[in-house]
Amino acid sequence: MSDSNEVLRTIDLFCGAGGITEGFRQAGYVSLYGNDAMPEAIETFKYNHPEAIADGRSIEETDPAEIRKRLGLEVGELDVLVGGPPCQGFSINAPERFLNDPRNKLFTYYERYLEEFRPKAFVFENVPGLLSLGDGKVFRQIVRIFGGLGYKVTAKILFAAHYGVPQERWRLILLGSRFGEIAHPEPSHYAVGRANFRGGSTMTFQLNETDRHRLKSPVTVGEAIGDLPRLAMGEGSEIAGYTNDAHCSYAESVRNPAGVTFNHYAAKLSKQNAERMKHVKPGGSWRDIPHELLPKGMQRARKSDHTKRYGRLRNDGLSGTVLTKCDPHWGTVFLPDQDRTLSVREAARFQSFPDTYKFLGSRVSQYVQVGNAVPVLMAKAIALTIRDHLDGLRPQPVTDESIGDLLTPVDVR
Repeated sequence: MSDSNEVLRTIDLFCGAGGITEGFRQAGYVSLYGNDAMPEAIETFKYNHPEAIADGRSIEETDPAEIRKRLGLEVGELDVLVGGPPCQGFSINAPERFLNDPRNKLFTYYERYLEEFRPKAFVFENVPGLLSLGDGKVFRQIVRIFGGLGYKVTAKILFAAHYGVPQERWRLILLGSRFGEIAHPEPSHYAVGRANFRGGSTMTFQLNETDRHRLKSPVTVGEAIGDLPRLAMGEGSEIAGYTNDAHCSYAESVRNPAGVTFNHYAAKLSKQNAERMKHVKPGGSWRDIPHELLPKGMQRARKSDHTKRYGRLRNDGLSGTVLTKCDPHWGTVFLPDQDRTLSVREAARFQSFPDTYKFLGSRVSQYVQVGNAVPVLMAKAIALTIRDHLDGLRPQPVTDESIGDLLTPVDVR
């Protein structure tokens, strides 16, 4: 079905800025088409993936059959469909009405594209919380829908740090194939995170001490961003030259050979937040801030409240989940050794985007695009395991040994 030298083709629904598409590109795929209704995100996708058709219409306005014909594909010819539609509407007591809920039109369109294109394989990504909707009934209904279309479906919750991403981020990944089961990519890096959600102990890779010595060390915050130009609040620009040499293999792998990067600007903080920041040590949070300096609402918070608000990163740790807002009131956004918050480029480094990847639109929009993305290196690992699966379907050459393996000895007694 697939030649290892063949360029495999994808289309990406709900593509956002193109994190999955970039991961698949790095694995040797080519994207034919991307769709997302966020204007700034689709412009970013278009800029970074000029080979693909970038469609900014709402997916409800698109016709899967028209798109397939426009791409010149026969039914069953597409290699991989990728996407992650939200699945918000559900009925606990009647999950069979899942598709009738108007909030699930986006999932319905993912299904329609799957039916129209009949790709060899698909990737469906979502938040782990999907497993809890309707006590798991919605998830089981989704798997039944995919299975009813002729796909063998496997599901696992992947931890981004297991694939060299310097970030604590969990994603539910469903893989489907018309030709058998696809195994999820094995971790390449040793990292441990809190899997405090349904499926955390049964649907994740459980690593042990043997794995600690067998696998690569996780990529830390310091390794991820330590070579980028240091900035004070209000400094930086949309195009920035490097001022430091690459200091580790991760930095070398993501740096732009042209010697510049993009979207590296340090926002100014309010006077109150700048004062609060001074009290937070690396690895610390709002608990380090004097009580009288806390926002009124947080003055009533309990110390046992395990939020990461007003948190400061540690150079020797992982980033928390990259958020769609670079706001200290939302999470850990203070740098370990600079008194400022993350630039868009630093957030993109935590998502394993290469420095050549440019985010368009307002700076607020850029943070949203980065925060909504699937980490590039995790997507690349998924892409490579699908390629291995499709490569395994190729007809193998017939040899004397393979003929012998197929022959069954005959008992002539």
